[in-house]
Amino acid sequence: MKIYKLPQRTSAFLFDMDGTLYTHSEYMRFQIDSPIKRLAGLRCVDFEEMKREIAAYREQWAETHEGQQISLGNTFTSFGISIEESIRWREELYDPGAYLKADPRLRETLMVLRPSYTLAVVTNNPVLVAGKTLSVLGVGDLFSVIVGLDTCTVSKPHEAPFLKAAALCGASPKTCVAVGDRYDIDIALPLELGMGGVLVDGVEDVYKLRELC
Repeated sequence: MKIYKLPQRTSAFLFDMDGTLYTHSEYMRFQIDSPIKRLAGLRCVDFEEMKREIAAYREQWAETHEGQQISLGNTFTSFGISIEESIRWREELYDPGAYLKADPRLRETLMVLRPSYTLAVVTNNPVLVAGKTLSVLGVGDLFSVIVGLDTCTVSKPHEAPFLKAAALCGASPKTCVAVGDRYDIDIALPLELGMGGVLVDGVEDVYKLRELC
């Protein structure tokens, strides 16, 4: 865990979901590979070739953007797949219940935080997928706000999802803390917006948040 900033008065935590509220390398890989396979089919190319093209594009993008990462959704727009189409694909392809299960330690942690802070999810997955994921993890009832890819139809890193989440939480951005596992996607922009930021290596770090508050 790396704490970049914590506001003097925190009112809301804005959590990334995948790789943050759970750690599951197989499911994370599936979420990357399954839409690439569908794209490969549409372009009539081999999956491995399509995977190399995507990786090469993301590497080149990083080289021209000071090493920053680009999300898969934003990458796909450069291959002719709109954000709206990405939303449909993810809703059709992703099944968190096939990979994840209830996490009592996560629930215990969030139960400690919830009386004092509004809990929100800001994810590049659609709201439908996010809701299913939180339900499978056993924490769906603890989140007041879910902002997904279909909420603002833009993919993180973009200010719109973070500002929307803050507004739905009834909080000033300066009293929100973004929590995520990717600095360029989840943390850098919230810091620019005046939010706090906590970079985690996975859900094991999320368990430690109650010790900070």
